[in-house]
Amino acid sequence: MQGAMVNINQNILNDTLLTQSFSQQDSPLAQCQLVAKMYAGIENAVAVLSDLKANRSYIYSGGVGAAMGLDIGTEIDSIWEEGLFSRIRPDDLEAKHAMELQFFHMLKDLPNHERYDYYVNSILHMQNAQDEYVPVHHRMFYIRSADNGSVWMALCLYNFPPQQVESDNYFGRIVNSRTGKIMLPDRQQVNDILSEREKEVLRMIKTGSSSKEIAARFSISVYTVNRHRQNILQKLHVNNSMAALRIADAIHLLEN
Repeated sequence: MQGAMVNINQNILNDTLLTQSFSQQDSPLAQCQLVAKMYAGIENAVAVLSDLKANRSYIYSGGVGAAMGLDIGTEIDSIWEEGLFSRIRPDDLEAKHAMELQFFHMLKDLPNHERYDYYVNSILHMQNAQDEYVPVHHRMFYIRSADNGSVWMALCLYNFPPQQVESDNYFGRIVNSRTGKIMLPDRQQVNDILSEREKEVLRMIKTGSSSKEIAARFSISVYTVNRHRQNILQKLHVNNSMAALRIADAIHLLEN
């Protein structure tokens, strides 16, 4: 069951991130690769730079990779570093994906220049060379957006915690590096992603109802139902109803 939840949240993030539209501006890849390499070198971190437009990742392994016994490549045709994910404790991986999904939704309404002030700061547990779960410090940044607002480049860093970790549980927070403020995503902000009518429509979609049946239930036209459907897909940044339902379930959008 835990593995199923991990896959659900990863699929949600995949649908959310890769279905964005991108403009034709010049690629920031070379500059972002330099940033990732510097982090890997200075912090001995494993740095994963993900190009969401190309669905490709670049991995730079500092000393932590060797110390953990990680056998990872340098480029993969995916934004998901499965070689690392397979080492993360399943509960922690599910929590990591859920936190990053909420982070994405928190940032998507901010101007591009303000997004760079925030990052996800987590402690999760990964298998080392002896197959023992040990605490690992994980941070995730969106370091470049397209000029149309779509998130383009993401950077994940894995290294050892700077201090002793007392708890065996996953720990995740969103940090504003400019102000030092530490926060969890605003539950009300998540709830307000969709209007109440859009939630009602999505609940009926979840039960398998057709647009005609939804229209009859709420005494509205099929055209209005289809408009609600399009609004739901646009607000959740997905391209089909199944992906919208996965996102809604992960962030508990339909529970109220």
